Amino acid sequence: MMTQRQEGPRSSGPVLSGPEGGALSHQRPRGPIWRTSRPVSAVLVAAVGGGALAALVWTAATGFVEPYVALSFCLVIAIGELARITLPGYREAAPIASAGAISYAFLLTLGAGPLHHSAWQVVAVVALGVALGELPHIAVGRGPRVEDVARRVFVAVLLAVAFRPLAEQLGLSGPSVTATLLMAALAMLAWLADALVAAVLRAERLRTRLGVAVRDELRAQFAMGAAIGSSGVLIALACTVTGLAGLLVFTAPLLVSQMAFRRHAEVRRTYLETVRALSRVTEVGGYVENGHSRRVSHLSHGIACELGLAEAELLELEYAALMHDIGQLSLREPIAGGATVLASPREQRRIAELGSAIIRETGVLDNVAEMVRRQCEPLAGDGDEGVPPLGSRIIKVANAFDDLVGENGDEERRAAVLERLRMDTDSEYDPRVVDALASVLARF
Repeated sequence: MMTQRQEGPRSSGPVLSGPEGGALSHQRPRGPIWRTSRPVSAVLVAAVGGGALAALVWTAATGFVEPYVALSFCLVIAIGELARITLPGYREAAPIASAGAISYAFLLTLGAGPLHHSAWQVVAVVALGVALGELPHIAVGRGPRVEDVARRVFVAVLLAVAFRPLAEQLGLSGPSVTATLLMAALAMLAWLADALVAAVLRAERLRTRLGVAVRDELRAQFAMGAAIGSSGVLIALACTVTGLAGLLVFTAPLLVSQMAFRRHAEVRRTYLETVRALSRVTEVGGYVENGHSRRVSHLSHGIACELGLAEAELLELEYAALMHDIGQLSLREPIAGGATVLASPREQRRIAELGSAIIRETGVLDNVAEMVRRQCEPLAGDGDEGVPPLGSRIIKVANAFDDLVGENGDEERRAAVLERLRMDTDSEYDPRVVDALASVLARF
């Protein structure tokens, strides 16, 4: 086990991005602007953007079919995009805009009259509505995550290209059992395709395993996807009877659902901000270095993604990593530099147990409390409890690394600390976690 804190000059190091892209240290000089570490995202945005631009040019050149209908749906999509929300997991969604886009792609008749707009026009109307809805956000500095906008347009492209030609071949000119089943089937397939694309983008962004990302996205998007898809089909069918009034009538229930999702997301966001504020108490009190909890949290997140932890486990780990040092508030005098890795095993255990007791007082974070309680245990564990939870082992490695490197450790210092951690993998640190830490550091 380490008994000595390494000293030496500190200089600029790499950026380590956590769940929200926060930096752990200074940035390296960037390469050419055309290079990107996220090629799938770049290809998706370029392909959707190019297709949308081509659809707009083509539709403008040939003229809009039923322009008043197109304008009505365009405005609904724009309003829905303006009211977009951020869901847990930092996912952007625009339920009303997405439902409007789906319904316009599926729309066969309006009242008693048939509609003959092409797939190109559907893409053009959706792209224009999305762009108009995003302009106010951009004007006030709340630009969207471009890949999420591209995904919303991508779903409309899939449905329009699949449904409009197929409806013509089958002779579908109004509501029928065949048309309804086809709409429902295509809406489900489009949702699955969107979830898979979102999973690929998430795996690319977080550097996690694709299988884990797929499960996370399917679980996270199921309720919202079902609400959006069913609303889009209902709006398309209702408009065949009621005209454009159906667009407003069946958008209202989705608006209520969106408000519920927004409230849930705000509660989760407030909860996390409260935890982050609580983690700052040890820094304000001088018990740990400024930014230590945030850096340990970001390192732990990167390691956990490398090891393939699910989204729910990542959230619990983030809570535990942020509050892993809260037990230091019980100390009469702070540890030098706040480095618990330099404290005696007995003192480390006492800090961890007191921190766990504080967290258990919330009544809802028992798993987080258990991770904090066992973070100082050796690899084999203490007593009869066995090996500590993986989250505890991750925090132990991330905490030791940051304690010994600090905020701006240079590459030589980081390499030396990493080697010291490897030397203790037979007793103190999980070798898989240390290898994952090395992989995280090597990317930056």
